[in-house]
Amino acid sequence: MKADVLLGLQWGDEGKGKIVDVLTSKYDVIARFQGGPNAGHTLEFDGIKHVLHTIPSGIFHKNAINIIGNGVVIDPVVFKKEIDSLKKLGANPEKNLFISKKAHLILPTHRLIDAASETSKGKKKIGSTLKGIGPAYMDKTGRNGLRIGDISSPDFIEKYKTLVEKHISILERFGAETTHALSEPDEKLWMEGIELLKNLKFIDSEIEINNYLKSGKKVLAEGAQGSLLDVDFGTYPFVTSSSTICAGACTGLGIPPNKIGEVFGIFKAYCTRVGSGPFPTELLDETGEAMRITGKEFGSTTGRPRRCGWIDLPALKYAVMLNGVTQLIMMKADVLSIFKLIKVCTHYIQQGRKIKNFPYDIAPSSIKPVYKELKGWNCDLTSTNSFSGMPEELFSYIKFLEEELETPITIVSVGPDRTQTLVKEVLLG
Repeated sequence: MKADVLLGLQWGDEGKGKIVDVLTSKYDVIARFQGGPNAGHTLEFDGIKHVLHTIPSGIFHKNAINIIGNGVVIDPVVFKKEIDSLKKLGANPEKNLFISKKAHLILPTHRLIDAASETSKGKKKIGSTLKGIGPAYMDKTGRNGLRIGDISSPDFIEKYKTLVEKHISILERFGAETTHALSEPDEKLWMEGIELLKNLKFIDSEIEINNYLKSGKKVLAEGAQGSLLDVDFGTYPFVTSSSTICAGACTGLGIPPNKIGEVFGIFKAYCTRVGSGPFPTELLDETGEAMRITGKEFGSTTGRPRRCGWIDLPALKYAVMLNGVTQLIMMKADVLSIFKLIKVCTHYIQQGRKIKNFPYDIAPSSIKPVYKELKGWNCDLTSTNSFSGMPEELFSYIKFLEEELETPITIVSVGPDRTQTLVKEVLLG
């Protein structure tokens, strides 16, 4: 048996949570492989919206095993709030949620360092969510981090205090204006989160997942953020601190490359981005504002308004290539229903030449998007219940994208609820 991977192909916020929720019934195990509480996976069913930050999106399915892998960083404060909310909704995380002993912890001082670092950059700030995720990954690669497995160690508090002292010395280097002492309330909340974590099951997730595969169980690896935010292949330095592409599922869960099956690539029918960084197709006019309002494009974690623009095929082709995508999933087709004409970026102009590839530099001063206009469907899609019931214009839009991306689109979302999902044919590994 092979593990399937589901991930975002743009700058995050593609709608991964909803699709994991839709597909979960077909899998025995759902595993998060990277990122932290900067993720905001939104699920909507029975008229209620649920936002998950660290916990896999299969948590509402009683028979699914949910695993937080070694590649994830966990903030105990955020995690406790998430667990408390889930319990109120009838979920039972103590029963079907497992955490890798090798996943790293985010300390309160990581958040302070994140804020101080961002402030020091001034106008050059990268748009961090200030959740302490970057500093936590820095401690991981610097071999200073605290891990979930350390919670069970008799010298855990000593390890914690040693790391806090190191962080305070780092904060002092930023200068008096950005130096903050760790407050007692922050530390108290963090320790309460640690106590809650002790009630959950810590596992050697890499061993467990490979055993599940060996025994024939179906595993879905759930990514966070998006491929264009990958620390190596994204729009650096305006990226996240982990590997968001398919290869990250191998390192973030301990799955060998030859055990990867289907790769589901999720993208919006248009494009959005939160925070700083280049965005070739961004619309700074009433069209972009209409997309934002209609699509409710505000961060599920931060609440920040998302920048909106037309779909970018050179960027999307690049992400499909990097991930080895086998099936595409298009989200928010219903949002484009407000337009009579839809634009698709098919090329860029760079130094007077037309190019199809995604170049090293996509700053506005370096490239200009080239658009193709397509006729919009300009009708309500939210009650559409099958591919055959689609308006002809939407079907043509999908066919055009499939041809350009050389990959089939097997699922189309036409609304936020899990029932508003059109499935053509989904192959599972």
